[in-house]
Amino acid sequence: MKFYLAPLEGITGYVYRNAYHKYFGEMDKYFIPFISPNQFGHLSSKEKNDILPEHNEGMEAVPQILTNSAEDFIRTAGKLKKYGYKEVNLNLGCPSKTVVSKGRGSGFLAFPDRLDRFLGEIFAYTDMGISIKTRIGKDSSCDFKELLDIYNQYPIKELIIHPRLQSDMYKNTPNWQVFGEALDRCECPVCYNGDIFTVQDFKRFAEAFPEAGCVMLGRGILSNPGLVNSIRGRGAMDKETLRAFHDQIYRDYQEILYGEKTILFKMKELWFYMASVFSNCEKYAKKIKKSERLAVYESAVAALFDEQDICIG
Repeated sequence: MKFYLAPLEGITGYVYRNAYHKYFGEMDKYFIPFISPNQFGHLSSKEKNDILPEHNEGMEAVPQILTNSAEDFIRTAGKLKKYGYKEVNLNLGCPSKTVVSKGRGSGFLAFPDRLDRFLGEIFAYTDMGISIKTRIGKDSSCDFKELLDIYNQYPIKELIIHPRLQSDMYKNTPNWQVFGEALDRCECPVCYNGDIFTVQDFKRFAEAFPEAGCVMLGRGILSNPGLVNSIRGRGAMDKETLRAFHDQIYRDYQEILYGEKTILFKMKELWFYMASVFSNCEKYAKKIKKSERLAVYESAVAALFDEQDICIG
């Protein structure tokens, strides 16, 4: 089984990816949070830092593009190729209302004819592998049959399926029936994404789909960075490793970000997911969330590591 790190905007940037790669071993691929091409055709400084080869050493990193403009996609893919990338990923999965309102991400799925023309152009004029991360429709799973017919017309390197609708956001449960139908009908390699939070979740998935060869993990890894090692039988995550992982992210953010408020915002995003890996985490998580100075934050984090144990269900 192959494992991929999902691209989570604002969280799994190069600081997170490098710390993860150092302390928890290799993912088979690391997907870089989306680049959204602008009207000038330039990468932002944040986007450029995220895709620089020196910020992704030792990893198989795949940049992602969020757009409904074939011209913008082709131009951005060309820039990425110059940095040495051989694969680029198209974001047809983002459920954010801001993105969807512009007909991008999973919002693009509501316009199959336009999507078909878009795919025809980008596959004709992009000289590198193109994978796609998709949901199964905007409002109805019945739409996915037509979407899959469209996808099957093109030489997609890999189709990563999150079997939820855009309207589900992250509610309800992934539609395994639709995913199973996609496994049977899809003419390119398929990767699963959605609600793998524990070893037991993975085992249930693997038993249901023994033919599946790849899983992309997002929120499950943010909650438990040691999840893949546990799935692979390498034992559960220990506090010392998690502390070292946290400390590297914290140090690196202090080096590249300006102002305590900005650093704290980034660390609080991380703890929104990661606090749940500890026993009796509620009061500590609340202190972390309320901290407005680095010294207060550091004290709250130290107390959590000193006084509570990792408790993985």
